[in-house]
This record gives sequence, C-alpha cells and structure tokens, in this order.
Amino acid sequence: MHSPRLSVITVVYNNAADIERTLKSVINQTYTKIEYVVIDGASTDGTLDILKQYQDNITTLISEPDKGIYDAMNKGLEIATGDYVLFMNSGDEIYADNTVAKVFESGDEADIYYGETEMIDGIGKSLGRRRHKAPNKFTWKSFKYGMSISHQAIYVRRSLAEPYNNTSYSLSADIDWILTAAKKAKKIIKVEGYVAKYLVGGMSKKKHRQSLIERFNIMRKHYGLIPTILNHGVIAFNLGWYWLLHRRTND
Repeated sequence: MHSPRLSVITVVYNNAADIERTLKSVINQTYTKIEYVVIDGASTDGTLDILKQYQDNITTLISEPDKGIYDAMNKGLEIATGDYVLFMNSGDEIYADNTVAKVFESGDEADIYYGETEMIDGIGKSLGRRRHKAPNKFTWKSFKYGMSISHQAIYVRRSLAEPYNNTSYSLSADIDWILTAAKKAKKIIKVEGYVAKYLVGGMSKKKHRQSLIERFNIMRKHYGLIPTILNHGVIAFNLGWYWLLHRRTND
C-alpha cells in the first residue's frame, strides 16, 4: 500500500474571514500521514489568533513578515519534509475529508497526482468546475492553451519541487512551478473527481493585466515565442466562445 507522508502548506496574510475553512479542511482529513505547515505574514486582523486556536493540529506555524505570497510559499517548501507537497492557501480547501486518502488509495506511486477543482465564492457556495477541465493525461505541454490544473489540485513529489521564482513572477509563479515539476515527472496520475475547492478572487484577478503578461512570459519560456503567440489565438477563441455560451445561458 502506497502511503507517503504529505506536507500541506498554507500561506496566509490578514484573512481572518476565510482561514478557518482552510484549516479545518486539512485538519479533518482521514489520512493520517500529513505534516501541516502554516506560514503567516505577520497578520494584524485576528488571523493569528485563529491560527493559535488550531496550533495543536499544525506541525509548524511561522508568523513573520515576508516579501509576498511566493516568498511565503518558498518558506513553507523549505520547511516541508514530506514525500509530497500540496499548497492549500487561505480561503481554498481540500475538497472532502477523505480526499487525501483517495489520492493515495490506488497504491500506484507517481511523481504527480492531480484532479479537478471546484470554484467557490466567499461564503463557500459552489460556482461549479473551473472553465479549464483537467486533462485525462497531463504533461508539461498541457498548459499551452491555459492553466488546466490549479495548484490547489496538484500533489507534487517534493524532490521535484523547486523554489517558486518570486523574483521574475509576483502573480503567476505557480504556473512556472507546475510546468517545471511536470517536465521532470516520469509518472503522472489523474485522480477522478474533485480534489480541491478554489476561492474565486485573489491578486491575479485584481491585477489582471500584469497577471496576463506574466503568464505569456512563462508560456514563452516553456513553449517558445511563436508557438505561444499561436496558442494565445486559440486561447482567445476559446474564451470568447465560452463567454458567448454562458451569456446565452444567462439570458
């Protein structure tokens, strides 16, 4: 039976409204071999008080200023000792209490496990599946038409997990991180169904233009300039078609 140790890493800063949902989704897992690392950016809104309430269920809790989300995620990655790492940031949730057990229950050992992500709003209400459906067979080439797997829904062998490039990318370094790991992975397994809940919003939505520029540069790095330009034509078409279909549905 394949039962590796999983390091779940949560980063948070001033998010007292959502952090408890995330904590409970990790702490309530039926799978027992979980190391839980929480990195708080020296919150001042009551977040730290909530974290301390659950401190007995957190393996490592650090609260100190950082240089942004990916700097905090790198701190967590440096501390992690598990066979695999999963980033579940504040507001996001592991889908169900038995999800981690489901990921590892097949007994097959892989470098990466992944599944679908459900979108939720600020009160935890379901908004359905992400627009990008997770591919049946994921490789590093699978992101050429968009990020088809969210970082909340991907379990990466820690030995393949490099630090996030927080010097070049401040909003989309997770895409580069996943692609870098996927290039080194020899075996990747899809877990059927939802494995994560993603809270809609975040800085990439508030700074959409900067996020798009970063994503283009990441795609150019991994796929080349000309293919990236052509692929973005397909992305624009798919986005327009998706918007048209949903506008008709809403009408």
